[in-house]
Amino acid sequence: MPSIDVNGTTLAYKDTGGPGPAVVFSHSLFFDRTMFAEQVERFGRAFRVVTYDHRGQGKSRRSAGLDMDTLAADAAALVEALDLGPCHFVGNSMGGFVALRLAARRPELLRSAAVLSTSADEEGQLENFQALLDHARAVGVKKTVDALMHIMFGETTLTSRPALRDHWRARFGKLDPAILDAADAVVHRKAVLGELVGATVPLLVLSGAEDNAYGPELSQRIADTAANATHVRVNDAGHSLAVERPDLVNDHLADHFAAT
Repeated sequence: MPSIDVNGTTLAYKDTGGPGPAVVFSHSLFFDRTMFAEQVERFGRAFRVVTYDHRGQGKSRRSAGLDMDTLAADAAALVEALDLGPCHFVGNSMGGFVALRLAARRPELLRSAAVLSTSADEEGQLENFQALLDHARAVGVKKTVDALMHIMFGETTLTSRPALRDHWRARFGKLDPAILDAADAVVHRKAVLGELVGATVPLLVLSGAEDNAYGPELSQRIADTAANATHVRVNDAGHSLAVERPDLVNDHLADHFAAT
């Protein structure tokens, strides 16, 4: 996989080299760029699709500075270094934290943004999530996989999509312990909702009806705050929308791209 040095780290990425405009996909915590395989398949021929691994995750360098502001600066540097702007920027969960910061702070880099299963607020379940991270540090990530699966996937996926469930459960069980440093930065992030008041980048906000981490009400807060935002609730899906309902997600993204 190619890699690029930006913002004091090295990011692994994949570029389909399509005719454009560019679409950049930013992944969720505990995943990597491969969570967007269905989106790459759908859009990789008509668009220049770039997926990448955040610093400290996937095949990117294990670096210091895992806070959301630094990850957003990484993404901006990636867009600039690969000459992708103005691009469509899509983020699931943690990737959504990045997308919202770019929409607020670097709108000139974006044609549009789309956020899936994310929040613009501070962590509302800090005590519970911190306890889980502390437990994972004590016993190992593999022994906390059941709890992670409950957070990252909706009930429909856990009970009715066994191939998808088992694939990611196995992947989570093999995660590098360094993932807990990234997770700590996620749960201790700062709010960005106030910065969206003046944001005018076209913004699609998708939420999972079964999301146990960031429910649809948090997505509605984003849509109510940003000037040019639309919220759509997706049924039969939880926190990992891009992999749980790629069919509907891709249809909504296609309409969003076409309108912007």
